[in-house]
Amino acid sequence: MKSNIMVLAELRENEVHSSTLELLGKSRELSRKLENSSVTVVALTTEELKETAINLLHKSGADKVLIATNENFKRFNFTYYLRVLEKISNNEKPRIILASATTTGRTIMPALAAALHTGLTADCTGLDIDDESGTLLQTRPAIGGNVIATIKTPNHFPQMATVRPKTFSPLTYNYEGFEKLEVISFTNDSIEDNMELLSFNSTDSSRKNVQDAQVVVSAGKGISNINNLELISELASLLNGAVGASRPLVDQKWLDYESQVGLSGHTVKPDVYIAAGISGAVQHIAGMQTSDFVISINKDKNAAIFEYSDIGLVGDATQILEEIIEELKNSKGERKNA
Repeated sequence: MKSNIMVLAELRENEVHSSTLELLGKSRELSRKLENSSVTVVALTTEELKETAINLLHKSGADKVLIATNENFKRFNFTYYLRVLEKISNNEKPRIILASATTTGRTIMPALAAALHTGLTADCTGLDIDDESGTLLQTRPAIGGNVIATIKTPNHFPQMATVRPKTFSPLTYNYEGFEKLEVISFTNDSIEDNMELLSFNSTDSSRKNVQDAQVVVSAGKGISNINNLELISELASLLNGAVGASRPLVDQKWLDYESQVGLSGHTVKPDVYIAAGISGAVQHIAGMQTSDFVISINKDKNAAIFEYSDIGLVGDATQILEEIIEELKNSKGERKNA
């Protein structure tokens, strides 16, 4: 029997979320360490969007694309997601099931693990295969990010894990090993649903997610005052970026958890990461060290963050932020008048 790896795809606005492509890239690497293994990607979508899903997932790293359609997949529906994924899992019998540690993945994977009578390692930052047993090695931060634990579950299958977005890289080529496409249409009467959607309120779409942004401007204790967050927001807006934060600011409730970068927050991988008033604790570094270009501002010339920076600016964070913002405004004004 094939040792299948099954990846749960996440589709957003007719696009495959980048974290799904990252998981498929990693799954191809893992499959090479498992004898006779294959990778299956499962997408839940509507009949109208199934062709879009097929085209997006084709050659993305899977040997098999399995599309499940139902009108209730227009947006996340807990009951339908759970029951359909449970049926697919029981039919496919994968050895490993992976999903992104997004809101959707964090919601559905624990329930799916319970339905399949197995365990789940959440929020992983590393995956590997044990050379001797073929068991999935699941690495994640523990005890508030102060310990990195590697977890093995050799006695229960499937082995399930959610993985932080931006942890791995997608394939840099079109995968040519694609073998099979399967489309399954689930009717409403085939799924028991005891839930009713009363209303739906969308979140603020103007706010950029730190995990998806190409530029992240993060604040630390060095900005001194909550009012100085306006400088962080203004700079992020000028750069079309997202606002990030170190854990102390989130603990003080200056910013919410969605902005937190680090082991106990989010892992980011932007083109440019600007750290203002962040000293560089190991927990924070772990969440941003894969950024392509890092600019750090800190009044302590010996701050650990400078060791991971491409450009280091020594001085008061708020003063330097004001100067950068002024220069950006002036340069934009000059381009307008040119």
